[in-house]
Amino acid sequence: MAIPKRMQAFVLKAYGGPELASLQEVPVPEPAPRQLLVRVHAAGLNPVDFKTRRGDLRVVQRYPLPVVLGNELAGEVVACGAQVRRYNVGDRIFARVDKSRMGAFAEFAIVEEDHAAAMPATLDFATAAAVPLAGLTALQALRDELHLASGQRIFISGGAGGVGTFALQIARHLGAQVATSASPRGEALVRQLGADTVVDYTRERPADVLSGYDGAFDLIGGDSLEQAFAIVRPGASVVSVAGMPEPQTASKDLGRGLGLQALFWAASFSLRRLASKYGVRYRFLFMHASGEELSELARLIDGGELKVIVDSVYPFERVAEAMARLEAGHAKGKIVVTMADK
Repeated sequence: MAIPKRMQAFVLKAYGGPELASLQEVPVPEPAPRQLLVRVHAAGLNPVDFKTRRGDLRVVQRYPLPVVLGNELAGEVVACGAQVRRYNVGDRIFARVDKSRMGAFAEFAIVEEDHAAAMPATLDFATAAAVPLAGLTALQALRDELHLASGQRIFISGGAGGVGTFALQIARHLGAQVATSASPRGEALVRQLGADTVVDYTRERPADVLSGYDGAFDLIGGDSLEQAFAIVRPGASVVSVAGMPEPQTASKDLGRGLGLQALFWAASFSLRRLASKYGVRYRFLFMHASGEELSELARLIDGGELKVIVDSVYPFERVAEAMARLEAGHAKGKIVVTMADK
């Protein structure tokens, strides 16, 4: 296909409210030697998108504005950098784009070769776009941080959400027994995805009915995270993607120096003190993009072991409306936007 010079993109002009991001016409980017230019067919939405828009993450990643939002996509390769070896024009890929650039909410986007993977053969573009960020987050938290093993018991808060729907299934794939919190509206879904125990958080606190678990994966933060410390046994770990980052996050996940480590040390002090009180380890997770791990998820999906739960699909011109639904916090599974065929 002929690659146009300009495209539609969802652009953030300044940090703040929803009115500061809008559809605009911008230049189509050009791939560097080890990058792919991808025609985006669909893009997934995630909490990091509205947190970035609000400016919540500026201490971690400050983008030069204006910037195109969006962190995951599925699409077709339309151009390859000179040093790309694993992909060709026409290949269907899905990816978590580089977090230093973003850019998935656009008709065309740049993807690092190492961040891409062949799309699952059993999925369409809209469903595949719902996988990368949430799927990788769940896999890395459960396997790499919690070292979840067969026969262990894991508590996953908010199991009906985007990351939660993947985490429940991956935990069961790893052989664990799974407990989760959900509203009555989400109970049937989380049980379908493998939850052995479901706590209705509208009626009772998980910490009042669960104890002695081998690990916890927190997706909600706040009181839910604090309860997780009481749910796990002494010596276990609690991993969160919604709490306050701790010092190891700055060095291990972000490759940053002592300044950010000191800031995270102070900001996470109360959480780490609570973890120490219960004799457990607290860890915040910033997931990393990985084409190799995406290929693992694709094999699980094509093998029927991992279902992708899509809450709703919006046309790209209604991306602001999709973002509002995400920010309201009522989605069961992932929200996706699709680009019109041209």
